[in-house]
Parts: sequence; structure tokens; C-alpha cells
Amino acid sequence: MPLLGFSLAALMGLLLGLLGGGGSIITVPILVYVLGFGAKESIAMGLAVVGVTSLFGAASHWRKGNVQWKAALVFGAVAMAGTYAGARLAAFISGSVQLLLFATVMLVSAALMSRHGRKDSAPAPAPRKRSVPLMALVALGVGALTGLVGVGGGFLIVPALVLLVGLPMKQAVGTSLLVIALNSLVGFAGYLGHVDVPWGVLGLFTTISVAGILTGTWASHFVSQARLKVAFSGFLVVMGVFIFFKNWGALGLR
Repeated sequence: MPLLGFSLAALMGLLLGLLGGGGSIITVPILVYVLGFGAKESIAMGLAVVGVTSLFGAASHWRKGNVQWKAALVFGAVAMAGTYAGARLAAFISGSVQLLLFATVMLVSAALMSRHGRKDSAPAPAPRKRSVPLMALVALGVGALTGLVGVGGGFLIVPALVLLVGLPMKQAVGTSLLVIALNSLVGFAGYLGHVDVPWGVLGLFTTISVAGILTGTWASHFVSQARLKVAFSGFLVVMGVFIFFKNWGALGLR
């Protein structure tokens, strides 16, 4: 099982590089159901893995001119406040409830990704800049979600940067990776002292994921984004339903 888990770490990084998000949402299930860690340890470790991996991906996109620093720092600063608060709040929620929230996020992400994937071939609507309070509210929400359930939030950050900030899609993907890195590392800091971190496993998993995201960033020029999103959304539905089934008892409905 460890061999399978570390092989899937490469897949996680690959998806982050290809889509600018989405790969992080499979990190927690890998750590829980393949490598056998507890929910809270997995969420904390997932934040660290996603943070470091996304930072490498953002650096790769930056070299291609696809990172808008002002948007990343403004959006990221607000989101980081929500992330730290969400990570602290998680101490009062059971691991099973966190996984149920995580499964819900997976299903919502699948619906959004499938919808956007089918629309990728159509001309994109012109970006429209929205109010600063709305952007701040979205950033806080994304941050809180990151801290609570350990997802990077790329499936929300990318459309927010396009529709609320007015970035072109390529810049939104690169900028999203930087925001994800900032959010995730702050979220991980919020868990320190509350969970035991197996640093050796974390280091190896992260190293493999970094190799995956560098490969995915390179391969993004040759892969159909639309087909990849639709296929990955189907995988998220399967995983989301599985996690719901495994943790349904936490709601006291059995």
C-alpha cells in the first residue's frame, strides 16, 4: 500500500500542474484510505504537501509570465486569514465530520469541473471586475474551506480570479497556484501543535508530488483540458460517494 500511495502522490501533483487545482482534493483520500493515517493528520499533511507542491507549480508558471502578483497577494492575504481561522476551528470538529465536509466539497467540485470542462470549447465570456467586498468574501470563504477540510480550493479560486479580478485564464491558473500555496501553508501552521506529523512520510510524499506538478505543468500544453476535467469530475463523484459511505455514521443516521 505505501508504494501505491506514493505513486498516487505523483498523480496528485500531475493534476495540479495540468489544471491549476483539483489535484489537491485527492491528497486526503490517499493519506487516509491508502496510507492509513487518521483524518486530522491527513488533512494537516495534505495542506503541507499541497502548499509546497503548488509553490513549485507557481514558480514554473511565473517563468512563463502567468502569475499576477498583485492579485495573488491581495486575494491570498484575505484567504489566509480565513484559512488560519478554519484550521483552528477544525480542532473542535471530529475527523469523521471533516471527511463528510470534504466529500461534499468533492461532489460540488465535480459538478463545477464537469460544467466548465464542457464549456471549455466555447468562447469564454469577457471577464467582468466585481466589487472588492465580494472578492474579499469569496477569498475568506475559500480560505475557511482550505483550513477546515484541507483542499487547496483551486476549483473556486480560478473562476474567482477570472470573473471577479478579470484575469485571463492562463494567468488565473498560475496565480491560483500561488494563492493555493499561501493558503495551504498557513493552514498547515494552524494545525501544528494539534496533530502529530510524520515528517519523513510527509517529505517523501511532497518530493514525489513536486515531480508530478512539474511534469503536469509541462504536459498542460499537450493535453485536452476539457476532456481531462470531465473525466476527473467523474472520479471525484466516485470518491465523494465512497467517503460519504465510510463516514455516514458520524451523523448518527445509522
